[in-house]
Amino acid sequence: MNAPADTTRLGYFLGPHGVQGGVKVYVLGDPQQLLALPRVWVEGQGWLRVRRTEALAPGAVLHLAGITSREAAEALRGLNVYAADADLPPLEEGSYYYHELRGLPVRDADGQPLGEVRDVWDSGHQDLLVVSHAGGEAFLPLQAPYVLVQTGESGRPQAIALTADAPAGLLGEGAEEA
Repeated sequence: MNAPADTTRLGYFLGPHGVQGGVKVYVLGDPQQLLALPRVWVEGQGWLRVRRTEALAPGAVLHLAGITSREAAEALRGLNVYAADADLPPLEEGSYYYHELRGLPVRDADGQPLGEVRDVWDSGHQDLLVVSHAGGEAFLPLQAPYVLVQTGESGRPQAIALTADAPAGLLGEGAEEA
């Protein structure tokens, strides 16, 4: 069962918290994003209503409808947790969700198109853009000062731009010459 369209992966379940069905979540990003969600989509389970949330560093604890025992919470260990993009709380100006980067054009320093963002991966210390381009697909570090998220008048992301200082070969160009 794949996650529905227009959802964003928030993290994954670590295991039970307490004896009444609470489940610890490893959160990708800011755990505060989970605290006001009305529902989450759980891999293999579908949509579940959120009864209650608790902040628990470094993530959060979710109490979900139908999960009322430690054993039921244990069965969720390792499953991915998603939120409907529309349910995510608004962000302060200058901040954005990863799902807002999907589908954006990737341009070089001169504004020439290089590809399109297919996905964003949180890979620990380095977030990666998955970029489809003429040569296939590549991982592009989402890292200043080489990669900039350009915003429009609304303040929302409009494009990804490589700076003039970006190292050559970030999207695999030149690999066929080696």
